[in-house]
Amino acid sequence: MRDEREYVEYVQARMSWLRRLAYRLCGQWSAADDLVQECLVALYRHWRKAAAADSVDAYVRAMLVHAYLAERERSWTRRVRLVADGIGSAATPLAGAEHRVDLLTALTRLSRGQRTVLVLRYWEDLDVAQTAAALGCSTGTVKSQTAHAIAALRRLLPNYVPGGADAP
Repeated sequence: MRDEREYVEYVQARMSWLRRLAYRLCGQWSAADDLVQECLVALYRHWRKAAAADSVDAYVRAMLVHAYLAERERSWTRRVRLVADGIGSAATPLAGAEHRVDLLTALTRLSRGQRTVLVLRYWEDLDVAQTAAALGCSTGTVKSQTAHAIAALRRLLPNYVPGGADAP
């Protein structure tokens, strides 16, 4: 009973963070909600192990990232969407919205691994070691994937200048 109460309290406190992270990974609110639901079911089954971890947030982040990355291995029938998703409500005010839309569109064109590395490093503000732990890979892999992802974004957004006058 105590474990269940702790699980519910954790989920209530962290739901908006989980949902935003899932959206940043997926790029669609409906897919993000599915991913969060899948993660929360797994978290419920493994709550004692998660609660005993050094950082519950790091444990749950890793679960969410692994669930996201594993989706590409699932049957195509689970990935088919019958209706297009809208962008949904923004998590933050849209300063420089035209650049934000371009960046979000470019992120969807990256591989899942590259997108995940960028989301964890720059949106979640994790350092290289924390990102490697979340992904279950080496710090060298994180560094190389980050470099490849940034290079890919530069190719996709040749006119975007971060920190420029029109930058978000």
